[in-house]
Amino acid sequence: PLDAAGTGCPLPPVPMQGGALPPEEELKATVLQLRETVLQQKETIGNQREAIRELTGKLSRCEGTDGKSAAGAWKNEVGKGKDTMGDLPRDPAQVIEQLSRTMQTLKDRLESLEHQLRANVSYAALPGDLREMLQRRLGDLERQLLSKVAELEDEKSLLHNETSAHRQKTETALNALLERVSELEKGNSAFKSPDEFKVSLPLRTNYLYGKVKKTLPELYAFTVCLWLRSSASPGIGTPFSYAVPGQANEIVLIEWGNNPIELLINDKVAQLPLFISDGKWHHICITWTTRDGMWEAFQDGEKLGTGENLAPWHPIKPGGVLILGQEQDTVGGRFDATQAFVGEMSQFNIWDRVLKAEDIMNIANCSINMPGNIIPWVDNNVDVFGGATKWPVETCEERLLDL
Repeated sequence: PLDAAGTGCPLPPVPMQGGALPPEEELKATVLQLRETVLQQKETIGNQREAIRELTGKLSRCEGTDGKSAAGAWKNEVGKGKDTMGDLPRDPAQVIEQLSRTMQTLKDRLESLEHQLRANVSYAALPGDLREMLQRRLGDLERQLLSKVAELEDEKSLLHNETSAHRQKTETALNALLERVSELEKGNSAFKSPDEFKVSLPLRTNYLYGKVKKTLPELYAFTVCLWLRSSASPGIGTPFSYAVPGQANEIVLIEWGNNPIELLINDKVAQLPLFISDGKWHHICITWTTRDGMWEAFQDGEKLGTGENLAPWHPIKPGGVLILGQEQDTVGGRFDATQAFVGEMSQFNIWDRVLKAEDIMNIANCSINMPGNIIPWVDNNVDVFGGATKWPVETCEERLLDL
């Protein structure tokens, strides 16, 4: 009824306990009833608006036809007859505003109930046993969460302990390996003869190398001979390099990538007709003289190539660093792994003169043992670094059989 619009329609009572339906179903039924009430109110508002428009039209026609007297007569007639507006106020704007407030109140109450039904958080509208059940479930969830947090903390502690134990175990194993390597290095120092050893460089890295303790004097000619074995591909790398301040490529023997083996002197290059990457032992000798830059290349005692104009009239500078297995970009360092030698080498000797071809042949076929007068191959003159090792070398005759 219109006189109840200010207070709104009361909700039907919701049974708290012992009803035929669960609380959620009762709330849903209440919401449906409210929706029906709203629809009825909307229909009533529509009918009342039509009546207002009809009465307003009649008043306008009367005022236009008879003026004030006609309007007074109409008002008297209306006073004597039936009041067609019933209990509505005489101001149409007030009627519409009042009905609008009523409809908004009902709408607000409906939205509040729907929100309570969705969220299921209105404990006041729920039975006591349902509230207790929800509280129990919340307590169970909280206990499960705390238990899971405790398990995660335990796993974190175990993982930390396992990591520490694993790290300690790894360090112990590495220390044992280092001690074993040191023992082997000490044991290998007692060769039958000071020159009966080889240097092994098994990996292509920038940290495995050997270093010759002695350095070169100023040279106007030299001969370098060595035994080596490698099957690295592409290219065996750099068997040796000699660098001085201001010139990293003073003397270099290198086979890099798919290029032929090269001899560099003062950064000038000569390609050598040598083929030594078959995994067998080979005896290599290279001679050079500053006079016209003449050079010769020997493999297994046989001269395979000769040439000239390789850094002519350039004396080899003294006081540099002689490295086995790496190419130096600066004196004693800045190695490039792609240019590293991979394999074994022995009997690395340097003379300050050009050896005769017959001497080179006799050295290669094991007829004579002729150490270098500038750099001889002796154990206490060669240090190894980064995992390079010294081992007893095969006899000269055994190396010959490998050819």
